[in-house]
Amino acid sequence: MNAPFQARAGLREPFTAFVCDEETADMLRPVAVEHGWSPEKVNMGGLRNAVQSLSVSASPNVLFVDLSESADPLNDINALAEVCEPGTIVIAAGQVNDVRLYRDLVASGIHDYLLKPFTVDQVRDTFANAQAILSGPRGEQQAEKPNVMSAVIGTRGGCGASTIASSLAWMLGEKAERSTALLDLDVHFGTGALSLDLEPGRGLTDAIENPSRIDGLFIERAMVRANERLSVLSAEAPINAPLQTDGTAFFQLQEEMKNAFEATVVDLPRHMMIQYPHMVHDAHVAIVCSELTLAATRDTIRVLAWLKSNAPQTKVITVANRVPAGGALEISKKDFEQSIERNIDIVFPFDAKTAAQAAKLGKPLAEIATGKLGAPFANLSNMVLSHASEEGADTVGKSGGGKGAKNLVDNLKNMLSKPKAEAA
Repeated sequence: MNAPFQARAGLREPFTAFVCDEETADMLRPVAVEHGWSPEKVNMGGLRNAVQSLSVSASPNVLFVDLSESADPLNDINALAEVCEPGTIVIAAGQVNDVRLYRDLVASGIHDYLLKPFTVDQVRDTFANAQAILSGPRGEQQAEKPNVMSAVIGTRGGCGASTIASSLAWMLGEKAERSTALLDLDVHFGTGALSLDLEPGRGLTDAIENPSRIDGLFIERAMVRANERLSVLSAEAPINAPLQTDGTAFFQLQEEMKNAFEATVVDLPRHMMIQYPHMVHDAHVAIVCSELTLAATRDTIRVLAWLKSNAPQTKVITVANRVPAGGALEISKKDFEQSIERNIDIVFPFDAKTAAQAAKLGKPLAEIATGKLGAPFANLSNMVLSHASEEGADTVGKSGGGKGAKNLVDNLKNMLSKPKAEAA
């Protein structure tokens, strides 16, 4: 609920309360007036009324909700989070005196929990603190950093592009301290939310079905928060429901994310890149993720040529992923680079044990990676930010992507004709 989205104060009420008894309402109204808020925004009905009301209206800047009639306060607060937009400061009150509940509620995103019966001074102090947070420099700090957009493209299925995307998004949020959005455009089989141990929600499918609904408030509702700086928009659409869109929704999502976040990472499946080429047009950086195999070599050449023709302004970073130790390669790094006619920028070694641990913990690989596996993630994050800050972009042109496509058959034939020992 208290997530790093830009406030859209003009579209929100400054304050709303939902209480369970008249005594609490009578206590809140004069304090609300002291802060310049309307006393008429103190409503009866408690948490149930709050969920019903906020499901059809914008959330206020400050929300007071009474949990006195709630049988399971923690689960009910999580239900409130489903309809409450990030950026709202939530103050809860209840009759359960349990420090574990207090800690769980604060961890779930509420600002404070007041134990009933509370005093007028307690309410006054809590409201004053909430108002101070709203008037703080959070929005100004965000505006200092323009949005950096990167697209991660896998040249072959299973090469680990989604793992790279989720880890890059985590690095930009956690290490670069940028509010970051991860947009997973594999609508049916995306793993963006799964890799972060999250439920994807219906935000992405709703956007595809109703592009006209996409605006800043929709983004705030639809995004699923992974932590204070990282939010995800993903989907697990039914596999009997084919994707039917002209791509307008994807373009609008990109535009709104630019306004709401300081960094955007788009996990872009190669078939989506071909079908909706405009998805790469606004990207500062394209990360082309490949393995050192014959098929991946062919498709890396083709993707680089496509980027040169369709997005010449976009910087390109080539990544070799899941590279086994000991030289047991289908194609050597040298042969791969000769074929694509450019150097590999970053090599990610294959570490099955760490990858399995990340999956079990529901954490991005970059979060638990150390040593030789951790360093490439830091390098990738730094390269993305560095490229995005540079003016002009002719990396693809210099890489010879078009020439590589022309000589594709000759290059591959040469590799296949080498003795096995030499090719390895």
